[in-house]
Amino acid sequence: MSEADRFNPHVADVRWQKRWEEEQTFRANDDSDKPRAYILEMFPYPSGRIHIGHVRNYTMGDVLARYKRMTGHEVLHPMGWDAFGMPAENAAMERKVHPGSWTFDNIDNMRTQLKRIGFALDWSRELATCTPQYYGHEQALFLKLYEAGLVYRKESTVNWDPVDMTVLANEQVIDGKGWRSGAEVEKRKLNQWFLKITDFADDLLEGLDSLEKWPDKVRLMQENWIGKSQGALLRFAISNAAVSDMAGIDEVEVFSTRPDTIMGASFIAIAADHPLAQQMAANADYADKDALSAFIEECRKGGTTAAEIETLEKKGFDLGLRAAHPIDPELSLPIYVANFVLMDYGTGAVMGVPGHDQRDFEFASKYGLPIKRVVAANAADADAPFAGEAESGDGILVNSGEFNGLSVDDAKNAIITRAENENWGAGKVQYRLRDWGVSRQRYWGTPIPIIHCDDCGAVPVPAQQLPVTLPEDVSFDIPGNPLDRHPTFGKADCPKCGKAARRETDTLDTFVDSSWYFIRFASQPDAQAFDKAAAEKWLPVTQYIGGVEHAILHLLYARFWTRALNHIGMIDIKEPFGSLFTQGMVTHQTFTHGDGSWLSPDQVRKNGNDWIVIEDGSPATAGRIEKMSKSKKNVVDPDDIIEQYGADAVRWFMLSDSPPERDLEWSEAGIEGCWRFVNRMWRLVSKVGEAAANGDAAIEKANLALSRKMHQSIKGVGEDIENLSFNKAIAKLYELTAAIEKTAAGPSRDEAIIALLTMAAPMTPHLAEEAWEQLGEKHGCHGMIANAHWPKIDEALLVEDEVTIAVQVQGKLRDTLTMAKGIAKEEAEKLALASEKVQRAIDGNAIKKIIVVPDRLVNIVI
Repeated sequence: MSEADRFNPHVADVRWQKRWEEEQTFRANDDSDKPRAYILEMFPYPSGRIHIGHVRNYTMGDVLARYKRMTGHEVLHPMGWDAFGMPAENAAMERKVHPGSWTFDNIDNMRTQLKRIGFALDWSRELATCTPQYYGHEQALFLKLYEAGLVYRKESTVNWDPVDMTVLANEQVIDGKGWRSGAEVEKRKLNQWFLKITDFADDLLEGLDSLEKWPDKVRLMQENWIGKSQGALLRFAISNAAVSDMAGIDEVEVFSTRPDTIMGASFIAIAADHPLAQQMAANADYADKDALSAFIEECRKGGTTAAEIETLEKKGFDLGLRAAHPIDPELSLPIYVANFVLMDYGTGAVMGVPGHDQRDFEFASKYGLPIKRVVAANAADADAPFAGEAESGDGILVNSGEFNGLSVDDAKNAIITRAENENWGAGKVQYRLRDWGVSRQRYWGTPIPIIHCDDCGAVPVPAQQLPVTLPEDVSFDIPGNPLDRHPTFGKADCPKCGKAARRETDTLDTFVDSSWYFIRFASQPDAQAFDKAAAEKWLPVTQYIGGVEHAILHLLYARFWTRALNHIGMIDIKEPFGSLFTQGMVTHQTFTHGDGSWLSPDQVRKNGNDWIVIEDGSPATAGRIEKMSKSKKNVVDPDDIIEQYGADAVRWFMLSDSPPERDLEWSEAGIEGCWRFVNRMWRLVSKVGEAAANGDAAIEKANLALSRKMHQSIKGVGEDIENLSFNKAIAKLYELTAAIEKTAAGPSRDEAIIALLTMAAPMTPHLAEEAWEQLGEKHGCHGMIANAHWPKIDEALLVEDEVTIAVQVQGKLRDTLTMAKGIAKEEAEKLALASEKVQRAIDGNAIKKIIVVPDRLVNIVI
């Protein structure tokens, strides 16, 4: 291919990106009367460089946004930065820079990278959550929720990272260690600020039914996280009062989803933070006080996630207390402090039924406690032994006295009724969901706008004093929150009484920042977080795109925050995202050196069937294809690829090689192929206007076929983009390109090339703009293609007038013939019999009958 025939992305990319920016092409108009489309990808953390995963995510949204503009919509497609968080503080400590300097340098760098890819973004609405212009409004919203009773402060057990010196969410504790520091996580009691997400548990759960355009797996993940379960609160009296008097507690209340199994209970287990355990450990008269205290301390170092609790070794401490069974007076149950019971779940106490709960089975096996079967498939299996594990299935009750023979559901109801009648229990709906602890002991976050006064308690910062801004003069030389030791930040006068008071030094969890940013994108007045009417013009988000790793926390918190704002009358919607798409990851081959150290793909090359290190020829080992990761050096820098192939080839590869919901493997061969196709389209443009060939019947037929293919493509590609099936849309464009290349010059081919260019414009916008301008007014290409309309469809040409019919002899395929659609049975038979292949198969035999399936099949029986 000569240079003259090759598309030059280095010129075109820069030129059109500059033009779009100068003309504010993608700026959304709040006052437009067009139908609206709000396209949003989850905004990135400004880590310093965008990666290929970002490129895939934002290219998908970009294609949809450009397509919506072409189909007559007013489109909001913004970009911003989720800019608070621990990585900036860690960078500050490592590099001796301010977190803000590091963050804003990264934002500048990543913004430049995003612009190089040509995304149709409304940069006029750019925001960063770490600016007072953003977090000041967040503080105001927080205080409105506080005034509405949706924010409170209480002492809570938290995961404490002793190195980073901050609270960690359960999800940030990996194998008992902090996700960043690697330090053993401790349990601590701290005063924490909470948002009452549990007040909205039922509403959040019921709302999932309305999210028909969300992936089923995401809805199920949220449903499980909310974890609504029907059960019972059951009270067990402590029978040896002399011991329990030490704690001043005479009963233990448990929550159970399986009250039907109460006759199989063999122990009671309580959390290390349960009041009974704490008060026994603090009582000087308790003989095992020191041993209990040591065990409680050990429990505090254990995991807090459900997965960790399932896998850890079950341990307990026998308090020497016995609980009276409320139904069987001859049965008393030992009370243990256990490492697998958490105070934040249920009542912090469980009824151990080893026969029908695997966790209880492991505990009972360790401590030699009875394992009794109380549910079986039938009465004959009442004494069947357990095969080394609990059985949690359905059945009827056995070994349960008066409840024998009842189904599980009937038994639940009967036992709850008895408990209520005898006043030792009651039916209860329980949720796995817990209130959202939003306090973080770090600097780089939104300051919580509260002042603590010894006389007045917690007092909101007056609105006129917002934003409470972060001080610039902080030091990270000492671990912990710099705000705690800042000379002036923590000092404030009480807004109520005017006395000297203390400013809150905790900052908000960064999930708060991302729980309302989509509303701020829609409306950005200076004086308030958003204007209700302006925001509601755009909301809910038409299409939200992001990784499935955010399926629970971010999406759940955003749904809660929107409901909370609805609750206080600030907005009239509840669901923030109308449609959700979770894209797959970008993966790449990994390589290692002989010593196990990672090698980047550009450090190795193939040598026959083996891999070697380019620098010294030493052997390299090809590993698994994995998600791109800096630690494994299998990342691809978008800048390097764009420098080589241009933005459009990269965009095309991101869309063409795999269904968007699946992982995409990066390959040099793949991007090379996309670059070749970009140039195929470019060469077609030069053919527009070529002299038409003589119009014989065959050429006319080919032109009609191309026109039909073009209109079918216009319809199909549009539908595929709407459904985010980008790989299918691109496959159709490949097919149309091949059909154009096989068709002689003429008006039909010219029209198809221009239609191809228009349909490809959302994917390859720079090439499309360059070609559109080259074709110009002469060929009906007015202005910029970014402002052009999607090609119109001729419905008549969507209908095929020819079909391909299979011709069989004795049920075996012998030929395929193209016939007029709706051809008469007799004509179909005549054309089938005229086939030489069919005649050879008949071989002179007499024809007994001919079966014709209209427009599909002719079968000749001999």
